[in-house]
Amino acid sequence: MELILDILYIYVAVYSLYFLALAVRNLNDKPFKIEKRYSQYAEKKNLAVVIYARNNRFTLENLIKELKMQDYPINNFRVFAILDNCTDGSEQLFINERFINLINIKDVGTVGKDQAVSMLVERLSKDQSIDAYVFLDADRSIAANFLTTVNSALVNNSALSGETLILTDNLGPVDKIKAAYQKYHMNFMRKARSLFGLAASADSGVFIIDKRIVDEIGCIDFKDINSELKYSMLLSKIKCPCTFNPNIQTYVDTAGYEFRKPRLSARLELFKNCFSQIRTKNFVFIEHTFSLLNPNIWLVLLIYAIVMKHSYRYYFFVDFKIVLLTFLILVAGFGISLINSKLRFKEIGLLCLYPIYSLCHIIKNLPPIRIIRNKASQIEESSDNYQKLAIEALVMNNSGRELPCKLEFISDSGLSKIKFMYKKRKFVTGKHLRMIDALQELRQKLNDYGFVLKICSCCKYFTSNVDGTTNMLKGFCNSDYPSPSLKEPKPTLIWNSCTDFEPAHFNNLIEEMADKQETQG
Repeated sequence: MELILDILYIYVAVYSLYFLALAVRNLNDKPFKIEKRYSQYAEKKNLAVVIYARNNRFTLENLIKELKMQDYPINNFRVFAILDNCTDGSEQLFINERFINLINIKDVGTVGKDQAVSMLVERLSKDQSIDAYVFLDADRSIAANFLTTVNSALVNNSALSGETLILTDNLGPVDKIKAAYQKYHMNFMRKARSLFGLAASADSGVFIIDKRIVDEIGCIDFKDINSELKYSMLLSKIKCPCTFNPNIQTYVDTAGYEFRKPRLSARLELFKNCFSQIRTKNFVFIEHTFSLLNPNIWLVLLIYAIVMKHSYRYYFFVDFKIVLLTFLILVAGFGISLINSKLRFKEIGLLCLYPIYSLCHIIKNLPPIRIIRNKASQIEESSDNYQKLAIEALVMNNSGRELPCKLEFISDSGLSKIKFMYKKRKFVTGKHLRMIDALQELRQKLNDYGFVLKICSCCKYFTSNVDGTTNMLKGFCNSDYPSPSLKEPKPTLIWNSCTDFEPAHFNNLIEEMADKQETQG
């Protein structure tokens, strides 16, 4: 037991000193300011800007306009847009558009960012005119000097990740806490590590890499956040570490951003694999490997609490005063880290709430609780009277922007409900006698927040089919798209969709059903 406490104390003591060193180093970010000031004078590289889009028409159109307004020479960059099975009409943006090289993936399903980007990279591998790739998600927005800043940063680094600025106006309380933590993490931890010359994790949302490195490795790994971390470790191992640069900034709307963090199990597994390879003089790789063991704030506080209690009452290999001193060093480091973190006073308050969110997240994902939640879900779905239909859909906001979501139409013991899922958020309607009533509740909920579902039952061309069934799932489409020659309305279902969608007045569906029932009566 004594040996375990010794190891745990050494672990948190070293981390406290490391944290303080980062906080002090972050006070002087002059190198980034100098680089930004003279960025326009760097020799211009030929850049291939690769945009990945999956039903991001609204933000994609804006991003294309911003790329056209770059202060970077037009002859020194080309833009490639990948449309991955887009159903929002994104391809219409590129009619007679010579500025963009379009890769439209359709009729094969959604292949995903990793495979789509890898296909393009393989195609461009033989193009010797390209010096570096600039990967961007279509939900990003950039300033006019973005490519100039990227080009300047490539002078001293071969792989770069940038800062993501989140527009927090429409975020919920929990997401505001996570946004404050991410801003703090980028402007302190990632920036300070970069100032020390240490490696950072790649972010596929905004990632820049020398083409020579991609040709050497032979791939891009953008499958998920865990694979991006693994790819970052590979870059460190070949002595081309990914570096964070706060001058490279992209903006993202809250509705299109997902807060991501590598799983603890993935980090530990990666550490286990990398630890066997650290017999090398590559200091950056060694440090990057041990950085995978960065502790959660609750783990640090728990260890300090146990060690201080033990060292105060019993013999310990260091005096209690030294334990207390290292803890105060950690506290001082946190205070200093706030100075140049660019957080507003309200955001500092939200940051202080992050440990509470972290604790709730840990409790929610404890194995016993996770097993209980999974079993409860399985019991519900294993019922003989339980049926579920899952579909992918789009939801549209007031500005016309379309966001991908999922709907589950559930029938349980004769009652109907609908589960709406957008990323990690979900809403489940109450149980209704008819599916159409559950859909009406969902429409009301989304309407309150300014959203409209892009499915047939919410379209002005849709009329319901009162066929005597309880759920009333069938209807007719009165649109002449895509074939005006059809003289009769086309039969459809309430969850179907097409590109000729126009929102219906909210009460149209109810009024229509009432009128039809009165007519039949």
